[in-house]
Amino acid sequence: MNAPADTHALARAERQAQVVRALAPLLPKEALLWTAESTTPYECDGLTAYRQRPLVVALPEDEAQVQAVLRACHALGVPVVARGAGTGLSGGAMPHAEGVTLSLARFNRIVAIDPLARTARVQCGVRNLAISEAASAYGMYYAPDPSSQIACTIGGNVAENSGGVHCLKYGLTLHNVLKARGFTAEGEPVTFGGEALDAPGLDLLSVVIGSEGMLAVITEVTVRLIPKPQLARCIMASFGDVRHAGDAVAAVIAAGIIPAGLEMMDKPMTAAVEDFVHAGYDLAAEAILLCESDGTPEEVEEEIGRMSEVLRAAGATAIAVSRDEAERLRFWSGRKNAFPASGRISPDYMCMDSTIPRKRLADILLAIQQMERKYELRCVNVFHAGDGNLHPLILFDANVADQLHRAELFGADILETSVAMGGTVTGEHGVGVEKLNSMCVQFTAEEREQMSGVKRAFDAKGLLNPGKVIPQLRRCAEYGKMVVRGGRLPHADLPRF
Repeated sequence: MNAPADTHALARAERQAQVVRALAPLLPKEALLWTAESTTPYECDGLTAYRQRPLVVALPEDEAQVQAVLRACHALGVPVVARGAGTGLSGGAMPHAEGVTLSLARFNRIVAIDPLARTARVQCGVRNLAISEAASAYGMYYAPDPSSQIACTIGGNVAENSGGVHCLKYGLTLHNVLKARGFTAEGEPVTFGGEALDAPGLDLLSVVIGSEGMLAVITEVTVRLIPKPQLARCIMASFGDVRHAGDAVAAVIAAGIIPAGLEMMDKPMTAAVEDFVHAGYDLAAEAILLCESDGTPEEVEEEIGRMSEVLRAAGATAIAVSRDEAERLRFWSGRKNAFPASGRISPDYMCMDSTIPRKRLADILLAIQQMERKYELRCVNVFHAGDGNLHPLILFDANVADQLHRAELFGADILETSVAMGGTVTGEHGVGVEKLNSMCVQFTAEEREQMSGVKRAFDAKGLLNPGKVIPQLRRCAEYGKMVVRGGRLPHADLPRF
């Protein structure tokens, strides 16, 4: 018998029983889960490489129940991890082994749409795409459109500051949210931002958006809606090498053009998505760019002409322009399905999310090609090229010994190379648990302490989503020793803090 393991299991069972007793009076019977069978579906988000079964799952139906759960957990000192649809790709919603997963999936109501103010007030569990569907009757839509928009929720978008293929022109979640309402770790009601052009006091809305559930639990969001453009057309440009494609991205922006969307895919990715959705991609090209223009018909015609000239001058070998809405959507269908297409060609993949200066796009692609040989793993690449946000998908098989480990090393190398090129370790997917080590590379101990100070100001006990985003000093010290010795210490090899 393994006495320490048995002791731990007994202590966990006792803690679980204590939490269940505290929460049972606060929720409907079916809204509290604690058996292994019922909690296992919550053990990970879209980053499936790392899993942890929660102590308890709570599924509140209204704000009063959220507040009551938070107050009870705070009194017991129990960690709380808020969860939306679980589509995140950095482990931000991975449960805490000794904590409560607070599922907000039942908060799925569109409260109000104000066509005059061009706003929508929605609960946190409303799907991203559902906002645009509801606003369509008023000739409006919600601009941020992550690839998972059919499933991801606005609460998760706020937590990660999500973007999408049209974020170059219309901005990330941060630029499209006016107000967020929710609760602190203690269960205190709190509102960030407002529906006016500016809100009094400190701009805490900008602090909360992208904070990955570490500062507050958001239950309701007011978003900005914009009118649907009269027309949108998309250019598909082919390039014979990635250097020309990367240079073309910089050239478009340098020409003073801000496309509605500017995306890049390399040859292996276009092959994967073409086999999946038959978008009409040029399979002979080493890289393709999708460049979209929207506005009035006159504006679109002029901008499409200007972009086509810039792309040809930058070395495009072929240019196709969508002739109608159906063809435009077909061009984008491949980009929107890049992740599921990758899932068809590999048992597992790890999607990274760094950001670099646009002028270094070709450099990072060539560096990734070298890493493929170094780690003996394939990588397919798709980019929010207009703002330099990379999404390399490292393909591996977790059932093959050492492949997950090599995928982790590969991912860390991409992130560190991005920082060395003047970029950052994350663009829109967040840090979660995936990029904790790489935070040690980009931020000094003083900077990380400042981040921790913000966390303590909101959550003194450190109960909201603990162990995520901000690495502790010992973690960074251990990681530094490994780098000095010429290796890296991936997430799975480090102790929990």
